[in-house]
Amino acid sequence: MAKVLILDQSKSIRNTLRERLEFEGIAAESAENEAAASVLCERIPFDLIISDHETRLPESDVPFIVLSSEATVDSAIKALRNGAQDYLTKPIDMNRLMQSIRQTLEQAAEAPRTAAKAKAKRSSAGHTEEIIGTSEQMQHVRRLIDKVAPCDARVLITGENGTGKELVARWLHAKSNRAGAPFVEVNCAAIPSELIESELFGHERGAFTSAIKQRKGKFEQASGGTLFMDEIGDMSLAAQAKVLRALQERKISRVGSDKDVDVDVRIIAATNKNLREEIKKGNFREDLPDQSTAPARTLGGYSPAGRSLHRYDLRRIRHAAKTDG
Repeated sequence: MAKVLILDQSKSIRNTLRERLEFEGIAAESAENEAAASVLCERIPFDLIISDHETRLPESDVPFIVLSSEATVDSAIKALRNGAQDYLTKPIDMNRLMQSIRQTLEQAAEAPRTAAKAKAKRSSAGHTEEIIGTSEQMQHVRRLIDKVAPCDARVLITGENGTGKELVARWLHAKSNRAGAPFVEVNCAAIPSELIESELFGHERGAFTSAIKQRKGKFEQASGGTLFMDEIGDMSLAAQAKVLRALQERKISRVGSDKDVDVDVRIIAATNKNLREEIKKGNFREDLPDQSTAPARTLGGYSPAGRSLHRYDLRRIRHAAKTDG
């Protein structure tokens, strides 16, 4: 049975979370401050810590989720830079929290096996083209990749064509805990709108005239690894709706099937468009960026020659405080 430590200054929150976790079959202990938490950590091998953003964590390697009353960019950046697996705001969306807890516990259980694969993959990272340049800006790019890659956050990379967005995506995968799993890419602008659903989610035999056999889509092919959705700003609104469901529910349905297929993918998206402008024009769903980059790090592009760098920073982390589904 998984063991979770609840670290929060509020007694009512501690009791509520403990009752819910125990109802879900998860052993839970609670503490109101660092001193009490440290004592518990010394005698109990916790699998996860749920921490109030304002409460300092005890020194440990246990993964943690932050619950914060501050829905601000700065607090989210700070939490994720400090290694948080997820950042959620109060009042607590219990369904979303439970989803995050299950995902974190599953990842922790898989860590011993995944780490060996990831290490082997990283040792052969020479297969990924190097990011050239020795300027302070390019060193900053590398540091950002090192920070973002391990946390499993979804990432949106923005920049003009030819600025190296795919290269950044490949390094984010190569330095992540998913490095031993597939890196699958799809160019959303290169696929006709009538075929994008089949390309992303696959199809069953006979689903349409040319569907002579079952085919897995990009989401299934990338399961356990990373799906790089290039030029996401060029997707049709219909395809965006299907992608939104996949991100919210972590499930897809092949074309011609009424059965759901579970998928576990990290999304890295890229675009050369200003998504805010596309949303105003009605070309892009307003709720898709909230789901595809929540929590997310948005990285701007850099010039092909590596001489200059613009908007390449942790510009925003958007937290979607909405009920999943």
